[in-house]
Order: sequence, then structure tokens, then C-alpha cells
Amino acid sequence: MPAVVKQPHRKYCQFCKNDTKYIDYKDTQMLRKFVTDRGKIKPRRVTGCCTQHQRMVAQAVKRAREMALMPYAVSTVSNRGDRRHKRG
Repeated sequence: MPAVVKQPHRKYCQFCKNDTKYIDYKDTQMLRKFVTDRGKIKPRRVTGCCTQHQRMVAQAVKRAREMALMPYAVSTVSNRGDRRHKRG
């Protein structure tokens, strides 16, 4: 009996599907889908965008950051520094 090889679902660019010509940097709600919780731009293999639209998304995110509509980085709470100060 041959092994069944399951093919992964092909991601389609949502911008190509909607025939989008321009990605607006002022639409921060839409741009947040393409940014991680730490503020980094997600890669193409994760977002499923085509090369052209991924470049447009990256440019829009960078413009939104420059205009202070989106943060460059999100502050994180860490307990790593506390280990040095504990004496027990």
C-alpha cells in the first residue's frame, strides 16, 4: 500500500485576490496582521503574500512606524535580571 503524501495548503496572496493596487500605511488595523506581537514584520512564508505585495506591506509598516502610527518595538516584561540580585 503506497504512503499517502499530504500536500500543504497553498497560501494565496489576499491582496492579489482583492486586486489591491496600493497598501495604505494609515490602515494600522490591517497592518497589524503582518507584524508580530513584538513589532517585527512577518516573513512572506508566514503571511502568504506574493513578493510584490510583501514589499508593499513592509514599506507601509515602515512608513506607519515613521509617522508614529505603529511602534518600532514593543516593551517586554522580563524576569531575567532578577536572578542576579536574589541571595538565598
